[in-house]
Amino acid sequence: MTETVTTKTSGTSTAKRGAAPTDIVAEGTGKNGAVSGADGATGGRTTIADVVVSKIAGIATREIDGVHALGGGAARAVGLLRDRIPGSRTNLSQGVSVEVGETQAAVDIELVAEYGVSIADLAAAIRGNVISAVERMTGLEVTEVNIAVSDVHLEGDDEDDDGAEPAPAERRVH
Repeated sequence: MTETVTTKTSGTSTAKRGAAPTDIVAEGTGKNGAVSGADGATGGRTTIADVVVSKIAGIATREIDGVHALGGGAARAVGLLRDRIPGSRTNLSQGVSVEVGETQAAVDIELVAEYGVSIADLAAAIRGNVISAVERMTGLEVTEVNIAVSDVHLEGDDEDDDGAEPAPAERRVH
């Protein structure tokens, strides 16, 4: 992992690539699960909230082909209601929970996969993308990415696909 360390000299900031990981030291967990770090080079402090890490992980997961939706059934239902409210925003961290420590983060993702994709390959691609994005953007080491596939989406499964209600099934037992 390549870290960027910002140093301040005579009022200007410069960035050094490939600096030793010890140049940035996290000092602990702050309010709302935020991580605070002291950067010995600048004498400043960086705070990263849990919600930031979960949004990064959610966006990185959605970038992978084969992911239909994030979250379990209840979370997706609430998300659909939220999306119908004018002016509302999509919850980018839906289906993602994180645990952020001083220098490390663990990510749990619940998702619905598209039918036909290899779930093992999908999980590997998600892990790689999430780890890369979180480590690159936050400087935290990602210790694990746990993925729970709660459902498989079939084409035409959604009632909203064609706007029509599905026809009632014919009774098979009399």
